[in-house]
Amino acid sequence: MTAANELPLAGIRVIDFTQVMMGPVATQMLGDYGADVIKIERPPTGDLSRTSIPDDPAGLVGPVYCSLNRNKRSIVLDLKKPEERAALMDLIRSADVVVNNFRAGVMERMGLGYDELKKENPRLIYAVGTGFGLTGPYSHKGGQDVLAQAMSGVMARRSRESDPMIVNATTFADYSAGMHLVQGVLLALLQREKTGKGQQFSVSLLDSMIAAQTQEATTQMMRGQELNWGAMPLSGVFETSDGALVMVGAFKQDPVGDIGKALGIAGLSEDPRFTTHALRMKNKPALQAMFMERFKTDTTAHWIAKLEEQDLLCAPVRTIAEALADEQARINGMIMEAPGVVEIVKCVGSPIHMADAPVTIRVPPAKLGQHTQEVLAELAQARATAAE
Repeated sequence: MTAANELPLAGIRVIDFTQVMMGPVATQMLGDYGADVIKIERPPTGDLSRTSIPDDPAGLVGPVYCSLNRNKRSIVLDLKKPEERAALMDLIRSADVVVNNFRAGVMERMGLGYDELKKENPRLIYAVGTGFGLTGPYSHKGGQDVLAQAMSGVMARRSRESDPMIVNATTFADYSAGMHLVQGVLLALLQREKTGKGQQFSVSLLDSMIAAQTQEATTQMMRGQELNWGAMPLSGVFETSDGALVMVGAFKQDPVGDIGKALGIAGLSEDPRFTTHALRMKNKPALQAMFMERFKTDTTAHWIAKLEEQDLLCAPVRTIAEALADEQARINGMIMEAPGVVEIVKCVGSPIHMADAPVTIRVPPAKLGQHTQEVLAELAQARATAAE
């Protein structure tokens, strides 16, 4: 097992003001790869994710909190108390990175904006996650994943025009913005190696969702046309006799012919309605009706085997429970388990698999303020050493 001091970010201290998801998913990844992440929480309940989903008997250390807060130390500080604010400033002077995901202006009102903190620590990297950006008409608007889905155009794009607009059940905006925060921290650390100086950078939910649509957005700007991968005529989600599957009819010389062979639809590739992409788009309802009719006649496993015989891209539609139970998830190291402070912690591993830096749960998700005295004692020791 790789020692903690050999991990890629060992020796990097992160002061973490983040809560809910965008920020915590970023600081957890930094902690996973060796950073000393000190999570600053407010009394009496700390990070909002501790209380967003009631979870007795775990109280403030339920699954939602555990999912994003391993490998961090939790301290509680009341910044209205001078001695606790002084302790925070000592931490910031010792830090490499400060991360927050408050609304624009909140940290500044607390006297913790970048302009103030860089006077104390010119090498400080100051990472900010917002809903819509640091400036502009929406900068002080509360940001949230669903709002970013709506305002970025993601929510309006559907596979079929008849489909209703819905809230995507997975928090893609929060997760992608969190990963962009990680990238920004790493880039700023690399640049600091060259310049010796820290800097502020920002990430927003809105920007991350627009960036995720880079192909669609570029097509819209350059051609004035909508590109919708989910609406392609040879792809879709189809019910079977015992479930559902997805098929992607792409990257093939003759995908229509191969689909016809797999589904047992004779002469499909010669049908004049489907001989070109333009005709397939025009006649998509008729084409997909044929697919739906055939898929319903047998099981998911049957049709997966038939499609794979023709080397067509396909997969069963699974629940999250089924995905977690899949052998591939275990082999990939995506299931982690370790003793926690309240119960056994079971959580999702890192999607980055480094041969020389495997992720482990070095610090289980902490009780609120669990490490306050430990961190304050370290600060006192550092002051005493500096005074000698």
